[in-house]
Amino acid sequence: MKIPRPLSVVSILSTLAGCLVLAASTAAAQVSLAPPGAQTPPASKPAAKPKPHALTRPAAPAATPKPAATPAATVTPAPAPDDPNVDLVFGAYQRGQYKTAFDLATRRAQERNDPKAMTMLGELYSNAMGVRRDDAKAAEWYQRAADAGDREAMLALAMLRLAGRGGPVNREEAVKLLASSAKLGEPKAAYNLALLYLGGESLPQDVKRATELLRVAADAGNPEAQYALATFYKEGNGVPKDLEKAVRLMQAASLADNVDAEVEYAIALYNGTGTPQNQPAAVALLRKAARQNSPIAQNRLAHALLSGHGTAMDKIEGLKWHLVAKGAGKGDPMLDEAFSELSPEDRAKAEAAASKWLGTK
Repeated sequence: MKIPRPLSVVSILSTLAGCLVLAASTAAAQVSLAPPGAQTPPASKPAAKPKPHALTRPAAPAATPKPAATPAATVTPAPAPDDPNVDLVFGAYQRGQYKTAFDLATRRAQERNDPKAMTMLGELYSNAMGVRRDDAKAAEWYQRAADAGDREAMLALAMLRLAGRGGPVNREEAVKLLASSAKLGEPKAAYNLALLYLGGESLPQDVKRATELLRVAADAGNPEAQYALATFYKEGNGVPKDLEKAVRLMQAASLADNVDAEVEYAIALYNGTGTPQNQPAAVALLRKAARQNSPIAQNRLAHALLSGHGTAMDKIEGLKWHLVAKGAGKGDPMLDEAFSELSPEDRAKAEAAASKWLGTK
C-alpha cells in the first residue's frame, strides 16, 4: 500500500494575533491517487513520485503570496515588567475583566501618559472589549502609544492602516510603522513586513529581504515565520536548500501548535527526511493535527492506520478519518476503494464514527 504525497501552496488567508498569516492549502497526491480537482502548484521543477509507505513534504510556498485585503488589528499589550500598576491593567485584561482594564488604563494614560496603557485602550476599542468598538479611537490611542515608542502599538496601528479601519487605507504609513516596530524587536512586525516584501504591492518584491525578516521573526519564536522560513529552506527559495534546517524549523513551529507545521513535520518524521525516521511519533502528530481539523492530516492518518505503519492497523478508524477528510474536500480514490471492500457492517461503523466526529466539531 502506498501513502500518497501531498503538495502545498502557502497563501495569505487571514490575520492572526495582530499579523497576516501564512497558511498551507495542501493539494492532494499525484499519480493515480490524486483526487478530482487536485492541482500541482506552480514550481520550477515537477514533484517527485511517491514512494511506498511514505508520506511526502508539501512543496514550497508560492513565490509572491499576497496579504489579505482587510487584516484585523489585534495585539496583546505586554505590561512593563518593572511597573506593578501596569500589571494590574494587564491582569484584568487577561482575566477578561475588560471594563476594569479600561478604567485602569484610562487613568494611567491620563495621569502618567503611559504608552502601555494607551496601547491597551487601543486594543479594547479595536476589539469591543468592555467598550463599544470605535476604530477611530483605537487608532488615536495606538498613535499616541506609537509616538511614545511602543512597538506593539506600532504593529497594531499598521494593521489598522492596511485594513482602512479608523481612517483611509495608508500602505505607506503601515510599512513605516511595521519597519519601526520590527527594528524595536517585534517579531510579528518583522513577519508582516516580510509578507509585504513577498507580495510586491506595498513594497518592491524582494525575496532576499523577506527571508532576512522571516529569519528575525523565526529566531524570536514566531511560529508562522518558522513555518514560512522552513518552506523556503525546503525548496531553496531565497536561501540555500537545506532539509535539516527546514525540519528543525517545522519542529519548532509544530511545538507552538502551528497545524501546517505539525503535518509537514510528521511527514518528515514518517519518511526520515532531514531527520531520523520515527513513524510512531509521526502518527501521533498526525492524530493531533487531524483532531485540529486538518484534512491533509486526516487523510494521511487514514493511510497510516490502514497500512499499520507506525501504529496498529485499524481499518474502521482509518476510514473514519478518510470520510471526514473527504467531507472537507480531500477525497482519495485509494481509500474509496478500501472503504468499498469493507463488509456492510464495518462500513456502517466507519460512517457512524465519522458522523459522530463531525457532530462534535
